[in-house]
Amino acid sequence: MFQPIIEKVTVNISVGKSGEPLEKAVKILKSMVNREPCRRDAKKSVKAFSILRGEAIACMVTLRRVEAEAFLKRAFRAVGNRLYRSNFDRYGNFAFGIKEHLDVPDTKYDPELGVVGMDVCVTLKRRGEHVAKRKIAKSRVGPSHRLTAEEAAEFIKSRFGVEIA
Repeated sequence: MFQPIIEKVTVNISVGKSGEPLEKAVKILKSMVNREPCRRDAKKSVKAFSILRGEAIACMVTLRRVEAEAFLKRAFRAVGNRLYRSNFDRYGNFAFGIKEHLDVPDTKYDPELGVVGMDVCVTLKRRGEHVAKRKIAKSRVGPSHRLTAEEAAEFIKSRFGVEIA
């Protein structure tokens, strides 16, 4: 029960425009993870960037279990198997960016699609934390059972061989 596990990996590509750039980003993300990404809408209008509220400007996909671990192994190689302590929040979750999707191994360049960057957010937890979120017989999770940034960094270091700077 005390061993950390990967709850989910969220991969996000934000292009800031709808239309053709977003469609290209969707194709790139779909080819990388073999899943259909969903589109995300702008929360508010930004006149300087010509973004309207409710306009689709990004795409994202959530990976769990085996798919999440397989993608993480590839994504860590894209950033040189190195993370920083500042990437971790106090609950053990962490996020990092990939500047070009071509940095991820086994990704081929398509001149029609171009090059995009992406954000990778990883949510870690311990088994049993769902008791605080379930609908029936909800209960508190004590502070000794919550995951810390240090424990999460040690887990990622031992599981994936990532260097924590």
